[in-house]
Amino acid sequence: MLQKPRGTRDFLPAEMAQRRYIERRMRSVAQSFGYGEVQTPMFEEQELFTLKSGEGIIGEMYAFEDKGGRKIALRPEVTAAVVRAYVNEAQVAPKPLRWFYFAECFRYERPQKGRYRQFWQFGCELIGADSPAADAEVIALAYELLKCSGVRFVLKVGHLAPMKHMLAALDAVEQKKVMAALDKRDTDLLQTTLAAIGHPDLYEPLVRLITAATLDEVWAVTGDIPEKERIEETFRYLTAQNIPFVQNFGIARGLDYYTGMVFEGFADNLGAENQILGGGVYRLAHLFGGKDVPSCGFAIGFDRVMVSLGEIVPETAPVVAVVATPGTRTAAYTAAAAFRAAGITVVMDVMDRSFGAQLSSALKSGASYAALIGEKEAAAGTITLKDLTKAAQQEMSLADAVHEVANGSC
Repeated sequence: MLQKPRGTRDFLPAEMAQRRYIERRMRSVAQSFGYGEVQTPMFEEQELFTLKSGEGIIGEMYAFEDKGGRKIALRPEVTAAVVRAYVNEAQVAPKPLRWFYFAECFRYERPQKGRYRQFWQFGCELIGADSPAADAEVIALAYELLKCSGVRFVLKVGHLAPMKHMLAALDAVEQKKVMAALDKRDTDLLQTTLAAIGHPDLYEPLVRLITAATLDEVWAVTGDIPEKERIEETFRYLTAQNIPFVQNFGIARGLDYYTGMVFEGFADNLGAENQILGGGVYRLAHLFGGKDVPSCGFAIGFDRVMVSLGEIVPETAPVVAVVATPGTRTAAYTAAAAFRAAGITVVMDVMDRSFGAQLSSALKSGASYAALIGEKEAAAGTITLKDLTKAAQQEMSLADAVHEVANGSC
């Protein structure tokens, strides 16, 4: 028996209904903020991702040469592709651009709970705005997207300026070592790392920075840095929108990629792999041949959100099972077409089962209603509509039956 590839999954109808339900809710929220959906190719030139993340990412990608000898990769993430699309198609468009996407991604890595080789991201990018209001809008959107899914989470918000100020005396290699220790949230490793590079004096102020509970505590460590006013203004805008967040200036998102505000979301029930959102302010367009432009965006790990949620019961529309005899099948098709024309889901027997077996199957299938068309109903031009949740039934015209189902009563 052939098996699915490692790190992939099969989604059967019940699980797909749950996933589409959350996806629809997220799309609705993104659109309520004025964001329009974009879609990019599933595969891109490898260089697109190495320019953004370095040559090391090749080992994590599904990378190959096509029949023309071109180096191609299945996309491991979407931000680079969206910015490439902006450079190719929309540089002259009025700013800012508000885009969102829901896309399939691929990474060649060890599969584990909430981490797969084929996975989905829901993300948003605000391109062409550089202000506290822009930063606050994107963070607020990220919060509302997670909130609408029903997942329990904590949103952490910081800014790289204080950290860059603290590490200004270090070279790029030393900064990466310190950031790696911070990313692991390991203060012992941080102390060892700082001692090894000859800067043990930074340990105490760095710990004070990453554990600061208020902005005043941050400024007590850093002094009046140039970004102070912008950070304070962004936090005020978030508070004005009733966005609950935890201040965290120890977020170790790459200093060579993000340029300002950074934020992360964590589910409370996923163990070590609990990050479900990450984002911040960045500049990428110039790497891909475009003009330099400020951007702010994020991606949500959709699969981790679904794992965190567990089994959910999505809102469902009514389903009508049309039950007929061999002699009334023509009338049954007419009734089915009328229900479907009204946007109502209809199922019909295709196995030549008896009238009673069809009704039994409808009950087992979870259908909301059964539209019974026997010889009497066919002769009278009516149907008997049976509410399978209440065991109530009534004979009526087809038009009335469609109206009753559409309005949820019998």
